[in-house]
Amino acid sequence: MTDKNFSRPGAVDLSNIAGATPETEGSSYVMNVTEAEFEWVAGESVRYPVIMIFHSPRDAAGSGVVNVLTKLANEAAGRWLLAKVDVDKYPQIAQAMRIQAVPTVVALLGGQAMPLFQGTRDEKDIAALMKQVEQAAVASGITGRAKPVAGEQTDDEPQTDPRFKAADEALAKGDYEAALKEFEKLIEANPRDAEAKAGKAQTGLLARTADVDPECIEKADANPQDIGLAFVAADVELVTGQAGKAFDRLLSLIKTNYGDDREKIRVRLLELFETLPPNNEDLKKARRELSLALF
Repeated sequence: MTDKNFSRPGAVDLSNIAGATPETEGSSYVMNVTEAEFEWVAGESVRYPVIMIFHSPRDAAGSGVVNVLTKLANEAAGRWLLAKVDVDKYPQIAQAMRIQAVPTVVALLGGQAMPLFQGTRDEKDIAALMKQVEQAAVASGITGRAKPVAGEQTDDEPQTDPRFKAADEALAKGDYEAALKEFEKLIEANPRDAEAKAGKAQTGLLARTADVDPECIEKADANPQDIGLAFVAADVELVTGQAGKAFDRLLSLIKTNYGDDREKIRVRLLELFETLPPNNEDLKKARRELSLALF
């Protein structure tokens, strides 16, 4: 657990696709970790990054770091989960992780631990580190989403919608094709099923980013008119929380392409739109710009 290198797992369990839906009121992507839950949390890091902070309620400076990470975790909306360990209550966990001082922040990715920092940092620095973790996750093929927990509860995971059981099981096996078929069945039965449409779009996105070139964004930037490279880069930007950049990339191509190429870009944009909640500000802005570009 103390290996500082991220590993690339052979298979990623993506049954958390349902967690990519908008969070409900009062939900959070923060949990308090006990000894009983520690192994489970570490195991979840093959699905999505887990940021673990070791802290003490007696440490006022550490409380500030906890507050910043809590804010960033909820803003990330499932791209990573914040796991808090109270070293006063659970010193055995701190000892097992060789924690020497509080606060200490560690990233878990693919079951491996990488120390991020010890002591205090400002929000800008912490946010930059979280972005690096997200990018490392994508490069390792770890693109799942954490489910929200109500009020930072540490009880069992929220139950998934039974409609998505078959799709979730397929995703847990890494069978994207089967999962897509299950979502398509739901959409065929109810063409207005927004959650099924989102699930299908998210599954397609996860499938496309399961094994991506870490330099895809740089390559797309160097070849701004290459539609194929733009599609790959936009996918990566979207799963790393840069929806605005992803949409801007494809919108710029909409404005400079016509005919079949423009239609192909339009269809991809609409598919990416489905992955986000309708009240997302980047989404609303991109929809307006797409309408202006087309009409």
